[in-house]
This record gives sequence, C-alpha cells and structure tokens, in this order.
Amino acid sequence: MQISDGDRTHAQALLRIAAEAGSCAPITDGDKSFGLARAYRVSAEIRAARIARGEIPRGWKIGFTNRTIWDEYDVHAPIWGPVYDTTLAEAPAQGAAETSIGHLVEPRIEPEIVFRIAAPLEAGLSEAQLLERIDGVALGFEIVQSVYPDWRFQAADTVAAFALHGLLRHRPFAVVTAANRAKWLDRLSSFTLDLYRDGECIDSGHAENVLGGPLSALKAMADGLPDTALASTVSPGDVVTTGTLTRAFPVAPGESWETRVAGLPLADMAISFTR
Repeated sequence: MQISDGDRTHAQALLRIAAEAGSCAPITDGDKSFGLARAYRVSAEIRAARIARGEIPRGWKIGFTNRTIWDEYDVHAPIWGPVYDTTLAEAPAQGAAETSIGHLVEPRIEPEIVFRIAAPLEAGLSEAQLLERIDGVALGFEIVQSVYPDWRFQAADTVAAFALHGLLRHRPFAVVTAANRAKWLDRLSSFTLDLYRDGECIDSGHAENVLGGPLSALKAMADGLPDTALASTVSPGDVVTTGTLTRAFPVAPGESWETRVAGLPLADMAISFTR
C-alpha cells in the first residue's frame, strides 16, 4: 500500500508534535475523508520512521476494547498499534515502578492484562488456540496520551497518533503451561480488578469489559491486523497489552497508583509518577 504525500505529512507532523509534547487539532477536523485505512497507513509510516531512528518494535497495544467507555470517547471498535523498546519496561516483582511522564501529552492510566507471545498468531484462531500460543500473563499499566486537546477525536485520529500509546509498564510474567492452561482460560474471562490512586479506590473493572475478556481482545487484533497497512506477524517474544479494564484516568507527577486483582494468580501492579 502506497502512502500519499498528504498522509506522509500527517505522519511527520505527529512525530514532531509528540517529540515537543505539543498538541494539534484532530486530522478529521480538516479532512472528513480521513478514515481508518488511511490512518493505519500513517501509523505504518510512523513505525518505519521510528525504526529508522533506532527504535525496536517489541509488541502491540490494543485500544478501545472496553465497551463501557466507547460512548465517552465516541469510538466503538478496537484499534491497535506498535509498542517499542523505548516505551516498554518490566517493573520489579514488588514495589512501585517509578515512571517519568513529563514528556507525555495529557497522560491517562489504564490497568491492563499483558500477554507474552510464544508462537506466531494467525487470523481465525479461537481463544483457546490463542492461549496455546501464549507463555506468560502479567498485570500492567499502559500510560496513554493524546496530542488532541481534551481527548477529542475520531477513531482514525487515534490510530494515526500512535494508537494513543505512551508507555507500558508490567510485572514479571506468570507462566502459562500445558498443565495450567485450562485454568487460565477460565480465569481470564471471570476475574475482577479494583484501581487505586494514592490509597483510594476510584474504579472497578471486570474481565468481560474488554470485549468479553482479554483473549477476546487479542482475537480481535489477530483477526483484524492482517487487513491493515500495519499487517505484521505477532511473533514469539512480542508483548500484547489488551486494553483497559476500568475507565482511563488523568495522571500527574507525585501520584501513586495500584491494582488489586481477584481471580487471577498475578502480582498486583503499582506505579508512581515523576515529572
């Protein structure tokens, strides 16, 4: 798929704006024809530019899987985009992951289930078959950002702007094996999670919020990714974060956040923010 000069200009502008922690009007404000197909071409152009400057793709983020917040953002289907070595880090097994957010634009926090891929994913696999190709599960926080002021955009705008990805921090992975896989399959569709800010519970989520469960979110990406300009194999060693289990909340330096999960054998995630 060839990218037009105009969409290449969009890619260059978004990279520049993000580097400056700036903002801009949504692309769709000035171009009503800007849809998802073009947005994924912009995203692919951005990926190529980031690779050219030395960044290494390490996996994927899936966004807008939580159907309870679709009306809030006026986005009604999942999206996806790359995660890089410059945005991904494994947190310690205990304690809070100290994380700088001064370079992000209007950052928000999302508690998510993160998978580690053990074998290439293909379209058409069932959730049980997808789980056979996963060897690790962890809790994590994705810190999303919006270069569009006040988080006002259309779905295509978000795809172009890095799928809103800023940072991903996750605990060490709990191992998925043939012996425990059936338990994981059941638990991944039924667990609950509470989200705390500075010791106060501010929201709760359920596995089913993310398209019925994190494996359902992964299936949506595995089935849909090949039809976009980002088409790429989801490969062994890739991490995939599957979308927020709660509402997304603004974050600021000095705050501490943590999860309390029930129904999964996972270490809760904790993070503290600096400028």
